[in-house]
Amino acid sequence: MHDDELIARAKAWLAEDPDAETREELAKLIDAQDLPELTTRFTGTLQFGTAGLRGELGAGPMRMNRSVVIRAAAGLAAYLKAKGETDGLVVIGYDARHKSADFAQDTAAVMTGAGLRAAVLPHPLPTPVLAFAIRHLGAVAGVEVTASHNPPRDNGYKVYLGDGSQIVPPADAGIAAEIEAVRALADVPRPESGWETLDDTVLNAYLARTDAVLTPGSPRTARTVYTAMHGVGRDTLLAAFARAGFPAPELVAEQADPDPDFPTVAFPNPEEPGAMDLAFAKARETNPDLIIANDPDADRCAVAVPSGDGWRMLRGDEVGALLATHLVRHGARGTFAESIVSSSLLGRIAEKAGLPYEETLTGFKWIARVEGLRYGYEEALGYCVDPEGVRDKDGITAALAITELASGLKAEGRTLLDLLDDIAVEHGLHGTDQLSVRVEDLSVIANAMRRLREQPPTQLAGLPITRAEDLTKGTETLPPTDGLRYTLDGARVIVRPSGTEPKLKCYLEVVLPVPTHADLPAARAKATDLLETIKRDLSAAAGI
Repeated sequence: MHDDELIARAKAWLAEDPDAETREELAKLIDAQDLPELTTRFTGTLQFGTAGLRGELGAGPMRMNRSVVIRAAAGLAAYLKAKGETDGLVVIGYDARHKSADFAQDTAAVMTGAGLRAAVLPHPLPTPVLAFAIRHLGAVAGVEVTASHNPPRDNGYKVYLGDGSQIVPPADAGIAAEIEAVRALADVPRPESGWETLDDTVLNAYLARTDAVLTPGSPRTARTVYTAMHGVGRDTLLAAFARAGFPAPELVAEQADPDPDFPTVAFPNPEEPGAMDLAFAKARETNPDLIIANDPDADRCAVAVPSGDGWRMLRGDEVGALLATHLVRHGARGTFAESIVSSSLLGRIAEKAGLPYEETLTGFKWIARVEGLRYGYEEALGYCVDPEGVRDKDGITAALAITELASGLKAEGRTLLDLLDDIAVEHGLHGTDQLSVRVEDLSVIANAMRRLREQPPTQLAGLPITRAEDLTKGTETLPPTDGLRYTLDGARVIVRPSGTEPKLKCYLEVVLPVPTHADLPAARAKATDLLETIKRDLSAAAGI
């Protein structure tokens, strides 16, 4: 793009930008003739895909801002109307990030202007409340304004259809095409009123539904420390715990209030190093049975437990196995499902219980669509324990279920770690780890994937690769996706670019038989050693 064309494009964007803040930002860039920055913002547009939109806040088509959101909402409205939903309800939720409330308001205005009905949740609430509200209110679609656990400078736009699940192909391409067809913002009617702002009735209905997660009369004694990670989970979780009769969680005060700047963490994600330090400090003060953490939009749930003299974060796969075991013991029937990057242990638990089991592509948009789903989980701390209520991951109901399990074990003088030991002896030790590389330059990811495709490894950690699959071709049970899967003798590796962050993610699993509880320490040591060696060998093979 020539410099003159770049400046002309920026000025055209500036002329129709409805936001004083981004107008001022862009005017300064134009006045300063900051061509490198303008180039990054105006070369292309933020792409709408199955994760909706997600990106850094700022002016221009490659950033998240009111202009981009208005176009996205207009595209969604056109898509719904083309599908015959001429006066259906669209329900809109939002988190406490910068601009989230504005983006929600803009969406409501666009839907109303398009002849659809719009209802906005009353205040910032967890994403699962929005997912619940779609089916509860009989909506034809839902929008959640959130960037989940991304850095403070990001925001996002997540779209659900009337079944209460996030969009999957070809809906994403259909909506993207309608967004592309939006010309000037002046062409998008945006009345100043006409939509409904809901009261807390829908939240109360969600809380009433959380009863379905628990077994009547079960022990409710486990004591917890809770962090909302500066997000929107606190009030909903406290209300759910009070309703269930659990002891009131001890709050990590510094992270309890919603704060879009996430001042105490580098990344507001319980999986990131340092994010749980304040929760561990609170636990050392109060000596609870477990720590519960939500991510900022409270659709994920992290768990930590006492271990030796300190505290240990449970892996998502460990919580996934614990919840599956808990559900089986309470007579759950229906299909257990997980994404391909999660531990194969779930399949063994389901098989032993005589339950159907399915693997899906990564993301709850796929897991939630499994027919007859009773329980679904993903290793990235996402759990669906009540698919009839919420067809998405839900960090509030998962927290209730894991606290109920811990309470039952406590009544027996046992812990979650004791149950994990039992699971390993019954089904084999399934050790998992992740090699995750965050990049500034996305070509690093593309180069790594190309290198692995052109020069695939034949062994990792001395274990021969017995099967190498390029998932771009799809499999008998999976649609195509950008990923590689290696099956080894007693191990498995999956490599894929993240769908929501500039990261290359490699998921590793080793499975070792454990004849008795006495064999566990040696098996754990061997699994740790194997995982470290696989990680090192894979890193070398990928050139990262």
